[in-house]
Amino acid sequence: MSEEKKADETIDEKYDFDIVEERIYTVPLWIKLRRTHGLKRAKKAAKFLREFVARHMKNPNVKISTEVNEQIWARGIRNPPRRIKVRVVRTSEEEIWVLPLKE
Repeated sequence: MSEEKKADETIDEKYDFDIVEERIYTVPLWIKLRRTHGLKRAKKAAKFLREFVARHMKNPNVKISTEVNEQIWARGIRNPPRRIKVRVVRTSEEEIWVLPLKE
């Protein structure tokens, strides 16, 4: 249990913000990817993730962490994951951060 807490602390220390609200989402990226071909899939998946979080958190000021971006692009531009689990955090400055879910 303490190892999980340490992992969360390192993420929060890295980004250095005060958490006001926190939610966990499983984002179905395949909804956008099912009609997208070839060399645009990972880019459209990242854009859909931003739109999904903005819609659910009711704030268009969404920032995606580098770890989540690397998860989307890990298998290349043509083969992003079908779904991704993320931790969404609202900060005191009314920013929305998309962070990786540490399980």
